[in-house]
Amino acid sequence: MSLAYSFNKWMYETIRPYTNGQILEIGSGIGNISGFFLNDGLEITISDTDVNYISFLQKEFPQLDNESKILSIDLQKENFQHYYSGLLQKFDTVFLLNVLEHLADDAYAIQNCNALLKNGGTLIILVPAYSFLFSPMDRALYHYRRYTAKQLMTKIGNENFKIEKSFYFNALGIPAWLYGKVMKYKAPPAGNMKFFDKLVPAGKIIDKILFNKIGLSAIVIARKTGHKEN
Repeated sequence: MSLAYSFNKWMYETIRPYTNGQILEIGSGIGNISGFFLNDGLEITISDTDVNYISFLQKEFPQLDNESKILSIDLQKENFQHYYSGLLQKFDTVFLLNVLEHLADDAYAIQNCNALLKNGGTLIILVPAYSFLFSPMDRALYHYRRYTAKQLMTKIGNENFKIEKSFYFNALGIPAWLYGKVMKYKAPPAGNMKFFDKLVPAGKIIDKILFNKIGLSAIVIARKTGHKEN
């Protein structure tokens, strides 16, 4: 994904309007999205569970205080709230982009995101969409599942969140992913990613035409409440 600068920027521009205040990114990887926030002068804390990624992030973003702005956070950690007590209710925005599908207990992960957020804080989750698209690439990427927007809304709504908005993203990616599934690719070829990156302007137009009703990814924006929403 580091080869797809325009695509990463599109993803950033899609979620940026819903972020505010103290922002936490879960699963930053090598910082493909993190860098856009920093370039725009926004205050962000980035995190991952992989020590190699954390080391890379420390070198990539030396402007961040490594002790407080680049963290190791594991949403599957047993006794999460005790282990991360210093981070509870600290953030105004928590976002996860292509992370939840990697976690065995996604409900527990959402609970823990709730614990990290201030009351009224915003949770943003982007996940791969539609189970019929599950492919060898998903297995190679250690995905447990793909979601519909409705399934994701239900998961989030069950954990003391009010759903603010849900929509799909990147309809143009569906035929490309289906092609990869038919060809049994285990990873998108680098050349294909570069080519797809050039199609981002068309992808934006297609999403608008379709009113974000379908897409390769589903996005849900939710607000933390003090009680479970009906």
